[in-house]
Amino acid sequence: MKKRICIRTDRGKDAVDGAGVRLRRVLGLKTIQQYDPFLMLDGFDSIDPDDYTRGFPWHPHRGIETVTYLVEGSIEHMDSLGNKGTIGNLQCQWMTAGSGIIHQEMPKASPRMLGCQLWVNLPASEKMTIPTYRDILQEDVPVLNSDGAVVRVLSGNFNGHSGPMNGGFREVQYLDITLAPNTRWESDQTPNSHTLFFYLLDGKLQAEGLDSFETKGCAMLMAPTGTSEEANDTVSALSGAEGARFLVIAGKPLNEPVSWGGPIVMNTKEELDLAFRELDEGTFIKHKEPTFLIL
Repeated sequence: MKKRICIRTDRGKDAVDGAGVRLRRVLGLKTIQQYDPFLMLDGFDSIDPDDYTRGFPWHPHRGIETVTYLVEGSIEHMDSLGNKGTIGNLQCQWMTAGSGIIHQEMPKASPRMLGCQLWVNLPASEKMTIPTYRDILQEDVPVLNSDGAVVRVLSGNFNGHSGPMNGGFREVQYLDITLAPNTRWESDQTPNSHTLFFYLLDGKLQAEGLDSFETKGCAMLMAPTGTSEEANDTVSALSGAEGARFLVIAGKPLNEPVSWGGPIVMNTKEELDLAFRELDEGTFIKHKEPTFLIL
């Protein structure tokens, strides 16, 4: 069986967003073609509450899904549909902005804030879908232990186990993997045609095809080996002497045009201009009834 090899690494750059949150923007405008359908990945890892407690006050989204996952920390959130709650340790918020939502995310002081937010692009046919919100709690997530690896299945399928999410509109595979020191992990659970990358949360990791170990905060893109939805080639990674914790994120590319303006992502400039015009006119929100999906 063939092995998918790492064809690029992306560490991004330090950034400040929201009302003054310090984070690491790992994926963004310059990587949308290579990582399609994944638009953006912001990583956060801090023991200083001043880095993040100013939070992300009320702001709009349209045309995307946001996936916020915390290994450690606490974020309070609420939105224009009436949803509100708290994301805690090993919890995830999966929000489909669809036709439009306005929300806020306010991190709370914690011993350590460790996690990331991923933006998943919606296909043109679903850009204006009804917004939905989902909580993924720690107890909802299957946990598999074998050969020095602990695999938490947040979305999609792995070794016959389904996560609490199907991955929204893109059937995203989202795994949280902890490896013991000097341990190799291998999997053939992802179609060859799907975009697949690792995001290293902690420790050191050497993806197949790399000559050295990468350190935390790095995304590693694994080459697709074909267009088949049926055949799955192997992905592989080796942890360093202190072990590693990383995410495996995969999904089928959209191969659609992207028109991106701040928190809104559409397919054309005309659609993007309309969204901002509706914000100004107060007609941005198309669905006002709460839509809370309990898993």
